[in-house]
Amino acid sequence: MSGHSKWSTIKHKKQAADKKRSKIFTKIIKEITIAARLGGGDPEANPRLRVAIDKGKEANLPKDNIERAILKGIGDLEGVNYEDVMYEAYGPSGGALIIETTTDNPNRTVAEIRHILSKHDGNLGKNGTVAWKFDKKGIISIKKETIDEDALMEIALEVGAEDFKTDEEPEYYILETDPSQMHSIVDKLKKQDVKIDESEIQMIPKNTVKLTGKDAEKAWKIYSILEDHDDVDNVWHDFEIDDEELERLASS
Repeated sequence: MSGHSKWSTIKHKKQAADKKRSKIFTKIIKEITIAARLGGGDPEANPRLRVAIDKGKEANLPKDNIERAILKGIGDLEGVNYEDVMYEAYGPSGGALIIETTTDNPNRTVAEIRHILSKHDGNLGKNGTVAWKFDKKGIISIKKETIDEDALMEIALEVGAEDFKTDEEPEYYILETDPSQMHSIVDKLKKQDVKIDESEIQMIPKNTVKLTGKDAEKAWKIYSILEDHDDVDNVWHDFEIDDEELERLASS
């Protein structure tokens, strides 16, 4: 995960400061709709829906919007049909990119993603081109100020976390889980009064490509533009940029 969680933290700071709240709402509503369509409208029986609803509540998405999105997903209201589509690509200097989207028009989305990539020294690949370079993991972030390290380590072992990291982030403990077990582990942690800051299925690079100078600037630009696309949910990559340079690029 070298360097990757730092990008994730910056992304979350960027999102928190983003004044385009309607865009954030749109992404969450799409996720609630597709989660309900795939797994049903009961959040207790649908972990993906439960996580999407929690994100909606954290973002202050109105309750009526959440309920309408669920009804659309299960077919009780007419609306747009969304689907998940994942794209694999190469970025500047041969870095790998996995772009996760939720879209009502895959043809439009792939054309726009391809245009962004080609304009910024990247190119779209076929399925399987870069996915093998990543491991899919459940990542749970817990603020260090909320719990003692030894106590959390004991709980993490008890609930079935695969790994416990204390130095990935200065402010957070990171629990790594099997993706299929993450939602269950989150529930178990909450029952033991552990305050979860965030839980997410991530694509973690097995190795990273270190970038500096112009290559780093190109990588940050293509990442930022893809992240800002309305249909894009997540952009995973194997770029590694020095923390100081990354902070500079994020604030420029």
